[in-house]
Amino acid sequence: MLDEKGFDNWAGDYDESVKRSQSRCSYPFAGYGEVLEMVYRRVKEGRGKKILDLGFGTAALTKRLYDNGAALTGLDFSEEMIKIAREKMPGARLIRHDFSKGLPAVLAGERFDYIICTYAIHHLTQAQKIHFLKDLKNNLAGKGEIILGDVMFETREELEACRFQAGGDWDESEVYPVIQELSQEIEGLRFIKISPCSGVCIIKK
Repeated sequence: MLDEKGFDNWAGDYDESVKRSQSRCSYPFAGYGEVLEMVYRRVKEGRGKKILDLGFGTAALTKRLYDNGAALTGLDFSEEMIKIAREKMPGARLIRHDFSKGLPAVLAGERFDYIICTYAIHHLTQAQKIHFLKDLKNNLAGKGEIILGDVMFETREELEACRFQAGGDWDESEVYPVIQELSQEIEGLRFIKISPCSGVCIIKK
């Protein structure tokens, strides 16, 4: 799994890496564009515009929400990613923080209409995911939603099939969400499959 320095080094080529994987319709980024589009549409068409983006990276999605008038707060642990995002979104509140340690103290008690996380939640272990997502519900406003878009699978069998097909390209350090397993711990969860290795998960308060 890449650490902070690894993502700093990858920042400049991240978008091109995604495009190459998308063009091959291969793991890990098959369906990447469709995932981001679905998250964008759900937030854009929903109620409320106060958004927290966890692991925003180069702001491929976040910039669109920002341009659409969202009051945007973002967390990322890569200083280089933040530099790239800040150039695109000078008025956004961007905080350098590793969300594997939970939310920073400055956000304690703050409520958001949407908390989104695209292609980043897989950096948490299964136990961390469950604990973090349960805690995040406390940061949702009224009818707020947590929206996850990532490499994810409905069943463990689908994950294993993808692992076999990916062969040596499979990243053993990443822990991809398996919806059947998450739904046993997290209430109010809905899954929308996008590609054989990607999807969108919506968690209501």
